[in-house]
Order: sequence, then C-alpha cells, then structure tokens
Amino acid sequence: MNDSKIISDPVFGFIKIPRGLLYDIVRHPLFQRLNRINQLGLASVVYPGARHTRFQHSLGAFHLGSEALLTLQQKGQFIFDSEVEAVEAALLMHDIGHGPFSHVLENTLIRGISHEEISLLMMEQMNRDLGGQLNLAISIFKGEYPKNFLHQLISSQLDMDRLDYLRRDSFFTGVTEGNIGSARIIKMLNVVDDSLVVEQNGLYSIENYLTTRRLMYWQVYLHKTAVAYEKVLINMLNRAKDLTKSGIQVFAPPSLHYFLSHDVDAQWFAEHPEALSMYKDLDDNDIWSAMKAWRHSDDKILSTLAADMLDRHIFKVEVFEEPIPQERIDELSAQIADHMGISRQDTHYMMSVDTIQKDMYNVDDDNITILYKDGSTKDISKASELLNVQLLSKKIRKYYLCYQRFG
Repeated sequence: MNDSKIISDPVFGFIKIPRGLLYDIVRHPLFQRLNRINQLGLASVVYPGARHTRFQHSLGAFHLGSEALLTLQQKGQFIFDSEVEAVEAALLMHDIGHGPFSHVLENTLIRGISHEEISLLMMEQMNRDLGGQLNLAISIFKGEYPKNFLHQLISSQLDMDRLDYLRRDSFFTGVTEGNIGSARIIKMLNVVDDSLVVEQNGLYSIENYLTTRRLMYWQVYLHKTAVAYEKVLINMLNRAKDLTKSGIQVFAPPSLHYFLSHDVDAQWFAEHPEALSMYKDLDDNDIWSAMKAWRHSDDKILSTLAADMLDRHIFKVEVFEEPIPQERIDELSAQIADHMGISRQDTHYMMSVDTIQKDMYNVDDDNITILYKDGSTKDISKASELLNVQLLSKKIRKYYLCYQRFG
C-alpha cells in the first residue's frame, strides 16, 4: 500500500505527504479552508497571475521544511522522527489562522488579535479533533520546545515560510528577479549552539535572498497600486461595519455579518466560542459576494467603494518622502465632499493616509549567522562584502495618500 500522497506543485515539482497525521492535517476542514484564501490578497490587481492560495503556500513551506530537516540529519544533527513530524505539522499549519485578503481583516473586522494568535486557536481546535497528536507541533510552533533551531525553521529570518513565499510569489507574479535559490540555501543550513546557521558557501545565496526580499516587498507586496486597492477594501469594510452598527441593514453572508455587527478582539474570542467557528467560515468569497450586493446599496459611500473594488477603479496614490501636509488632506476632503455630496466627516472613507515602512534586515531582530570552515561564525552584516549593513538596516519610510478619483 502506498504510504504517501503525491501532489504536483508548479514550483517544487512533486510534494509527498505521508499518510497518517500529516495527511490528516491536510484533509482537515480548517486546512482545506486555505484553498479559499488567496496568498497575495489583492496583488493580482497588478500581477494577474498572482491567484495562488494559502493552501499551496502551506504545502510548499512543509516541503521545504522536510528538505531542511533531511539536510540537518545528514550533517549529523540528531532529530527524532517525532520531532521531524512535529516540525512538518507546524509548517503545514503555520498560516491556518489567516483571514480573507491577507492582513486586511486584522485592522477592520477584528482588532487586537493577530492571525498568528488565531492560528494557535485553530491548531488547538485541530489538536482536539486529532486526539492530542499535535502537542509537540504546537510546542515547537510557540518556541517553547528545548530545541530552538526547530522553531527557527518555522519562524526566523530564514524560515521555510519566507523561503517558500518568495519563490512562489515570484513564480506566480512573473517577477523573475524574486526567484531565490531556496534549494541552495537549504543545502547550506547547519546548526551551531542550537541555532540555525548558513555555511560560508551559501553566503552569496543569502546576499541574493536579502536583496530579493527587498525587491519583492517594494515591487509586489507594497506596490502602490496594490496598497491603494487594499485601502478601498478596508474603507469599504469599515463603512459596512459602521452602517451595521448604526442599525442600517447591510447584506452579508452569516459569517461576515457576525464580524460586521460585533467588535471582535482577543477577549471576544476568549469569551465567545462561536467566534472561531464564524471566523473559519469566512473566506475571500464571502467578501466578494457581499460587494456585489453592496454596489446596489442606497448608501452612496458603500456603493461607490464596492463598485471601485469590482470594476478595478482604484484610489489614486501620491507617495511622499515626508509626512503629508494637513492642508493637502483638508483640501482633498473638501473636494470629495463637494463632488460626492457627502459630509466632510464622511470623506475619510474615500481617502486614506498611511505610513509604510519595511526593514530589509534588522540586525537587532533575528540575525543570519554564517559558519566558516574553521568553525568560527559571523553575522551576515559582518561577513558580506556585497551588502552594506547601513543600507540594509536603514528604515525606508514612505507616506501614501490614497483617494477616490473622479472622471
């Protein structure tokens, strides 16, 4: 009898999922839900090929984790079979708590609880369903297990999550400069003092990885058009929520209605068991369905924003190097109020002022260590001749002014 399932993946070829616990995770409804959530949120507004799902990404992270664990074992690291399975399980489940449209929900429909915290709630739910078989996986995921390097495979500067999403997002967006040498990086991994390190022959691959990450952030993840489209979505959800709370009926599937009509935060999740089941019913489709009804709403703001989303009528974007002058915001607000015939205090739904920054490499955060043949180690910032650590650590900050365009 075949002891594993094989999935054909466009990025890595064949991915094997052993029967048993790992296959049970993949078959679980909480994991299958990830098929209905796009990995890149709204980036397809710029890159139409970017329609891949969190499900595909989670399988990719699992696959890379399997390869990394094998590499470490071949280099003499003693890792129990139970630990291998637990790391692979944690990698499969690392994104399980993601909501629709990537991080959009964390600032609109729910507040004060991250998708990582919801992932943990879902893992605990799955653990109950699978008879406690995920205790070790959850312990490693939370960083509570004594072998720290196992946790680093799931969450660190060099985790399998990042290695997969950079390769996968590069593949599906067609941004070929984003293609990192994940196989080479994995082959160069080792462990020193319970921490993941990269052998010196992998130095160039790490330099490429860090510069690629920067490029992918500004060219894909923080692309100004994708950011502006996301602002339309956020403002639309906030408007729908404000209307619902003021007693105005707004069409929504039950799961979406739940989050429009309650202020859901960490405490709410703790006190209302139904919140998690409502959350797990929520996916991209609920929001698209609601939008199609909202475009016919009597509320001018909601109908305009829903039509913007459906017809790709994206907020105009102005990017500033300095904080945006208040006069510019006031002037815009007056123009929007006048043009749409809405009150000045409602114009904030039709615009967005945001500061976006991204560090390419934070030396204080979680370093990448290079291991030399003589056994000595150095941080990448000291080891690399190519990378300028001042440049790497520099906080790039941009100020985005997004607003409804007319005409």
